[in-house]
Amino acid sequence: MELTANAMAQEAVSRTADRLAQEARRGGEDELRLERFMNNKPPIFKGGYD
Repeated sequence: MELTANAMAQEAVSRTADRLAQEARRGGEDELRLERFMNNKPPIFKGGYD
């Protein structure tokens, strides 16, 4: 019984680590997307009406 509990705990830790790694990668993708957007010279809002 202890063996199964330990295995389940290890699996939960592994899944949590995988999920955190995925979120970290997504953050990197968001930064690259923003960088690409800024490199394309986006229009700048000047506060007036067009």
